[in-house]
Amino acid sequence: MFDLSPDDITEGPVLRAMLVLAAPLLVQNLVQVVQQVVDLFWLGRLSDAAVSAIGLAFPLTSLLFALALFAPFVGTQIVVSQRVGADDTTGARRALFTGLFLSVVLGVCFGVLTFLGARPLLDLFALVRPGADTDTAALELAATYVGVTALGLPLLILSDTTEAGFLGWGDSKTAMRMNVVAVVVNVVLDPLLILGIGGFPRLEMAGAALATVVGYTVGGAYGYVRLARGAHGGMLSRATATVDLDEIREVLTVGAPIAGQNVVKQIADVVLVTVAFVAGGAPALAAWAVGVRVAALAVIPAGGLQQAAQSVIGQNLGAGFVGRAHRATWQGAAVAALGLGALGVVQWVVPGLIVETFAPTLSAQGQSLGVEYLRILAVGYPAMGAMYLFRAGFNGAGRTTTSFVASMGQYWGVRIPVAVVGASVFGIVAFDFGISAVFWAVTLSNVVAAVGLGAYYYYSTERGMLDRAAEDATAA
Repeated sequence: MFDLSPDDITEGPVLRAMLVLAAPLLVQNLVQVVQQVVDLFWLGRLSDAAVSAIGLAFPLTSLLFALALFAPFVGTQIVVSQRVGADDTTGARRALFTGLFLSVVLGVCFGVLTFLGARPLLDLFALVRPGADTDTAALELAATYVGVTALGLPLLILSDTTEAGFLGWGDSKTAMRMNVVAVVVNVVLDPLLILGIGGFPRLEMAGAALATVVGYTVGGAYGYVRLARGAHGGMLSRATATVDLDEIREVLTVGAPIAGQNVVKQIADVVLVTVAFVAGGAPALAAWAVGVRVAALAVIPAGGLQQAAQSVIGQNLGAGFVGRAHRATWQGAAVAALGLGALGVVQWVVPGLIVETFAPTLSAQGQSLGVEYLRILAVGYPAMGAMYLFRAGFNGAGRTTTSFVASMGQYWGVRIPVAVVGASVFGIVAFDFGISAVFWAVTLSNVVAAVGLGAYYYYSTERGMLDRAAEDATAA
């Protein structure tokens, strides 16, 4: 049912190809978020400080992945997909090996730097809000979580880049299976290592991070076995297993802007966490952590559809089918907007139940802020769905720089200014915004980004962006 050949992607119904390719990715993304939710579930049984620590650690670990992961992951997926679409199997193999090589190098470099620098960076939070015992405890726990994650970074990134190679080939089932294996191992280990059940040591925050590293190492092993057994006629070969500077340049040229896009996002999230920390302390951080996890669950369909669309668009452009690539973007945007809109309605109706499920130990203030944040997030869900697919339209065409520029505007042109001004003395005194300004800044920036990207995508395609991308892909 979920088997797709390159011919299905370039000749069959476009929407069906995307949905079939996205279905395993949806499951994959779901199990990834389940892992985050399970972390929060078990850590929420420890203390408010543990939940707040996740709120502190999440933007830093996400920044770490943005710096080290996204360039090899997205670069590998898009370059491989375009070459598979153009029937350049040798070139696709070279691109995959190059991505794997880059993932190891970047994982080691950024992992060491983060391990050494995590605590000094987190100490900056203590400088902006000193003297709160709960906040100090959260900083200690967050530093532990980030440090363990940093040590396992090379293994995490190698696994994800292997997954990108399968996605580029149009094989989302293997990517899904890798993640299912990873998360099952993680979910089993979480209570054992966090709470010390069954004779395991009680590691608390360190246990949550270690469970993630071990889980994704095991999931990656499944992908390596598939590669070694010659999946898809051999995705790697001895002849193409060489370090080529031109290949590195091409993978990074495509992937680096996406890495930059995510770095911009994660730095903005660090700033927002700081603003929330100053404005509301531990309750605001806990509400932020719950909102981040819930939003991550909500965007799973759009995220899976975006990954599928990037492969479908890339392969169709590689085959010279510009019209199909164009339809994939617009049809995908409509489906994603409708799907997230429906989820937003549910989130608006029962936010209290969601907060209680995710973090039952929150204080009354933390629960109140969590409910407010979930309702504000729900307003922007349709825009978020469309935004994911417009980015896929540019990324699949190799125009990843556009996604980077859009993120700069989204986060630093709208989100940060609105949050900082609204949560400042001016915002509190003049409009009584406070922490609510940070929540509304997220939704407003999502809506602005969706409208801007959609308009620019229409403008660019009317002026031949996809035609030029198809010519470049077939000439490579």
